[in-house]
Amino acid sequence: MTHKREIQGTVVSKSGDKTIKITVERKVMHPKYHKTVKRFKNYMIHDENNEAKVGDIVTAIECRPMSKNKSFRVKSVKHVEVIA
Repeated sequence: MTHKREIQGTVVSKSGDKTIKITVERKVMHPKYHKTVKRFKNYMIHDENNEAKVGDIVTAIECRPMSKNKSFRVKSVKHVEVIA
């Protein structure tokens, strides 16, 4: 049995059908200055039901490659209300 990675991030954009882009933030220690700095990475996620909206918090799980850039699919979506 293989271990599948899970990532959690915020939806940045909806690009195309059944595809969302999320940004994942992680905190690392700077090697020289020993200060905590943020590192960001963007992932393309397969959203089968088109349920995620921009600003939602999404948990994604690793799967087979869906396309050149998509290797994760949506596991759960936490909807966040945007107050305008």
